[in-house]
This record gives sequence, C-alpha cells and structure tokens, in this order.
Amino acid sequence: MSATVANEPVQQAAWNPEDPSWASIGKSLSWRTLFITTFCLLLSFSTWFMVSAIVVKLQSIGFKLEKSELFWLTATPGIAAGTLRIVHTFLIPIFGTRKTISIATLLLIIPCLGWYYAIQNPATPYPVLLALAFIAGLGGGNFSSFMPSTSLFFPKRMLGTALGIQAGIGNFGVSVAQFVVPWIIGFSLLGSALGSSQTSVVSGTAKSIWLQNAAIVWLPFVLIGAVAAWLWLKNVPVKATFREQTDIFKNKHTWFMTSIYFMVFGSFAGFSATFPLLIKELYGKFPGAPDPLKYAFLGPMVGALVRVLFGPISDRFGGAKVTMVSGFGLLGCAIGASFYTSPQSLAEFNGFLYFMLGIFFFAGVGNSSTFKQMPMIFPPRQASGVIGWTSAIGAYGQFLFPVIIAAIMAAVQAPTVFFYGAAVFYAANIAINWWFYARKGAERPC
Repeated sequence: MSATVANEPVQQAAWNPEDPSWASIGKSLSWRTLFITTFCLLLSFSTWFMVSAIVVKLQSIGFKLEKSELFWLTATPGIAAGTLRIVHTFLIPIFGTRKTISIATLLLIIPCLGWYYAIQNPATPYPVLLALAFIAGLGGGNFSSFMPSTSLFFPKRMLGTALGIQAGIGNFGVSVAQFVVPWIIGFSLLGSALGSSQTSVVSGTAKSIWLQNAAIVWLPFVLIGAVAAWLWLKNVPVKATFREQTDIFKNKHTWFMTSIYFMVFGSFAGFSATFPLLIKELYGKFPGAPDPLKYAFLGPMVGALVRVLFGPISDRFGGAKVTMVSGFGLLGCAIGASFYTSPQSLAEFNGFLYFMLGIFFFAGVGNSSTFKQMPMIFPPRQASGVIGWTSAIGAYGQFLFPVIIAAIMAAVQAPTVFFYGAAVFYAANIAINWWFYARKGAERPC
C-alpha cells in the first residue's frame, strides 16, 4: 500500500519510527512537523481561550450582561471544542496531516473576525455573543487531530518528550491569550484603521481601551501558520476509515484513560476558563481587589510549562507513576483551595491563588504523563485515536466547570462544594490509574 506525502509517494514500509533507520529517513521531517503543528496549536488555544479574557471586560464597556451570562460565555467554547475534537479524532487517518492542519488553522480566522466586529458594538445581542463563543471552540477542536498526527511521527521512546513539547506549548496559548489581552487592549493598533476606543469604567475610574484588539491580533499569525502548514507539512502513510477507527471503543482501557485524562486536562481547561471570573466574583468585592487579568494567565502558564518539562520525566520513569503524582497533587490542592472560596477579606487571596496554581501545576504534570501512557497501552493507530478521543472529552471541562460553578454559586454563593466534588473525582481516578497501570502486576504497566 502506498500513500502520498505532500507531493511525494512514500511506501508504507518506508515509514516506521520504531525502525533504527528512522533517524536517517524521517527524523528531520518529524521535528519539522512538530515545530509547525505546535505553532498552529498554540494559535488554536489562544483563539479558543481569548473569550475567557474578553468577557471580564465586557460589562465595563457597556455590555448589559448578568453574572450567569458571563459564565456561559466562558463555557460555550468548551461545548464546541469537545464536540469538534470528536470529529478531529478521525481526520488524520482519512485526510492526512497536511490538509487537516492547514485547513483547521485557516478556519481560526472566523472567530478572530467575528469577535473583532462584535466587541465594537455594546448592543450586540447576547445570542450572537454565544454563537461567537461557540465558534471560538474551533481552536479547541484542533488538538484532537494535531496531537494524534504527532504520535505517528516519533518512536515510542520519544513520544513523552514530543507530545509533551507540543501539548505544553500548545496549552501555553491559553496563558498567551490571557497575558497578551490586557496589554494589547491598552493602545490602538494601526491608528484608527482597526476601530476606535471604548471607555472602560471600573470602580468609578474610566480609561480608554481597544478591546477588539484581543481578537484581531491573532489574524496575521493564523495566516502564517496556515501557509506554513500547507507548504511544509507531509502525510505519513497511515490510513483507516471511520468504521475501522471505532474499534477503540470496544477496549475498556479507552474509557479508563478517558476518565483519567478528564481529571487532568478537564481540570486545566475548566479552571483556565473560570479562573478570571472566580477571582472577580470571590475577591472583587473587597477594596483594592485584584485585577483578574493580572493573575489569570499564571495558572495556564504554569500548567503549560510543566507539561513540557514532564515529558522527558515521563519517558524516564513511566507515565503511570507520574500520573499518580499528578492525581495526589490535584486532590490535595482541591481540598486546600476549598478553604479560600468563601473569603472574609482580601488577605485570603494569596492562599486561594497558591492552591489554584497548584491545581494547574499538577494538571500539567498529568497532561504530560497520560500522553506517555496511551501510546504504551495501545498500538500506534489505536493510540492515535484514543489520544484524539480522550482529548475531546477532556475539552468539555471548559464547558462543565463554568456551568456547574455558576449553578452552585447561584444557589449558595460560594463554589466550595465544587472543589469537594472535584476532590472525590480525583480520588476515584487515582484508584483506577494505580490498579490498571501503576501497581506491581498491573494489567497494562506503562
């Protein structure tokens, strides 16, 4: 069987990363693919999570939105991301890396332009904002084709490192969005060509901002990424129909790893989306309250950097053992954070901040280690599908976390119960991981 790699025919037998000849045949192609797809993945996460940075400023420039509506705007991209990730799970074996990555990247133009125009009119109807929030999930969907593609390019011994680099830098796009937005909205881009300023009023203080910059700033980079993907990416000869790929759902380990991955990436995505609003709602009532966007980027940044660093560590010590560390860390930090979710003074903010950063840290650890586990548990083509599927379910964390937290806060004012529930879920997944993957004599040691 043969397949087309860009415009070059490549024999199936010629591409086997486990073969010693891989170093001379495919190493340079693999690393080039990793660099380009990682750049595009960072942009995907930036456009996906730009909504979480934008919404905290909408009320200040005149949008008449309730607290629950703001939480729904942060949650809605997660619905699209999770659903589109299910679709993306099956794209690489059907269409190949080059077409999938370049077209998926180009589609990021839609949410960038949509939010750019909507932000400039405070009368934009709420349903339109919800639709644009949903469309921002296009970026989140890309993960489930980008990462499986990378898993086909590298030998198993290097997958922890390669996937850790890609996922970590890709996740860093969340932090980039939440760090860049407060800065980029502070001045005009290209004079008046990209729109006039809005007046933001916070605690009686007015200042001019250009909130539309938070969306349009990504546009030129998206175009660069799409062109680079089209020109320099190639396909590896791994083909399968949709029906052939559904065999992963007959394997119980697909479902165990789905739950474990939701523990780590669901936490990362969910808390990344809600962290700015949690700061605003829990501590914004106190004099001298912290600006959410000055702190929000720290959590995703910690999680992303740790994901890169723990790729090689997972290669060295095994993914399951590192996942145990992640699970216990998440459990402890969730319990710790619960002590600071009904604050009586601003003095409690540091405790809340540190435990939340701890959650991001250990989520990043587990995000890395689980991607080492899956290629060890499943054969290459199935591993690619399982990585895509688990990533899809994990993305729903961005939807579920804000919605559940908003419902709890509407009922009892504080999200403490949510952190208790998260701790119970973490404990259950620690048990699953230990029994099937980490203990001596485990069914699938990895």
